[in-house]
Amino acid sequence: MIHPTAIIDSSARIGNNVEIGPYSIIGADVEVGDNCIIGPHVVLRGPTVLGKNNRIFQFASVGEDCQDKKYNGEPTRLVIGDNNIIRECVTIHRGTVQDQGLTQIGNHNLLMAYVHVAHDCMVGDNVILANNTTLAGHVHVGDWAILGGFTGVHQFCHIGAHAFTAVNSVVVQDVPPYIMAQGHNAAPRTINAEGLKRRGFQPNQILNIKRAFKLLYRQGLTVEEAVQKMRELDADTELTPLIQFVLNSQRGIIR
Repeated sequence: MIHPTAIIDSSARIGNNVEIGPYSIIGADVEVGDNCIIGPHVVLRGPTVLGKNNRIFQFASVGEDCQDKKYNGEPTRLVIGDNNIIRECVTIHRGTVQDQGLTQIGNHNLLMAYVHVAHDCMVGDNVILANNTTLAGHVHVGDWAILGGFTGVHQFCHIGAHAFTAVNSVVVQDVPPYIMAQGHNAAPRTINAEGLKRRGFQPNQILNIKRAFKLLYRQGLTVEEAVQKMRELDADTELTPLIQFVLNSQRGIIR
């Protein structure tokens, strides 16, 4: 299961039923969980924890030092959950002490070819980052978000759960949950209705989200006024994440 040309540091911890392909390098302080498949010419640097049932394709670089000029060799970490697919030439960097010293990726995510996840990013569960998507440092991506190919996300931006960006979008402010964004710079277009249907949202919930979108973006209200009217909708819990996201936004939401 481990090719004889693979180089594995003596401090690395390799789980059960792990495959490691030719010429891959598993560095010091790397933990690989059970049933992972590491393709050929993959580099894993530590401290990095890789959960179970992950597959990493050839030429990926996972857990490398970050590209932040402030980084001075501190022992920061990368933690990746279970059941992720990391495709060809993906790069994922560890965190910095200027944040929590941690880059984290959750479970059941698909990172397509040439995706870059920079230092201190937090990626949730069931996220799709399409080819050549680039996350700058300190970006947070919520569960079930889909970022279209060549999307670029500015540092410190947050992408809400169930959000969607179109191909070639440039995100320089926060994208609230449920929103479909497109453009350079990315602007709100509508809600991700089809995605919400596929994930089990009921028609009345989707209707409430559409109403909230119109309050936020189509009626000329201030953010504060829109939030107040969203609260008056007396909707079920689907609006709570949207309201909290808007209120907590540090960079401001896309407009």
